[in-house]
Amino acid sequence: MFGLEFIAKLIKILRSEISPNQISAGFILGMMLGLTPFWSLHNLIIILLILLLKVNIATAIFSFGIFSAIGYLLDPVFHNLGFYLLVDVKSMHGIWSALYNFPVIALSKYNNTVVMGSFVMSLVLLLPVFILVRKGVISYRENIDVKIKEKMQKWKILQIIKSSKIYSLYQKIKSLGD
Repeated sequence: MFGLEFIAKLIKILRSEISPNQISAGFILGMMLGLTPFWSLHNLIIILLILLLKVNIATAIFSFGIFSAIGYLLDPVFHNLGFYLLVDVKSMHGIWSALYNFPVIALSKYNNTVVMGSFVMSLVLLLPVFILVRKGVISYRENIDVKIKEKMQKWKILQIIKSSKIYSLYQKIKSLGD
């Protein structure tokens, strides 16, 4: 039951007047939260961004749920990427040592291979996912929503309701408000 309610809320968000950029921004911030281990400094910053910026919080929560499961499954891949960046790239050792000497940066747990790999992967996916989600929202609003409205206009029950006197009275009252 919970899943159906959440899908209904997601469709409501897609059909709302919320800009595609706000929906996409919420989605990518939730993606970053979900892909990376939760208890890290950068996730605190991401949560603050979700709360301070004008992004869709419900979309952020939705994508956090999806990408938490994906992130858990991809932990071995993130570990390998983080290990490569922290250990195998010898030219970066000086930078990692210098960063570790800053107390705040050390709290970010960047020296954990999974944290580093998942954070870098989320940064790499940031722009492509934003663009895909934005295009998906725009496409939904232009195509699917219009097709549903066209099909609903053909329903007999809707035609009967629209031809009633109560509906015409409602339309007159509604036009007064505009």
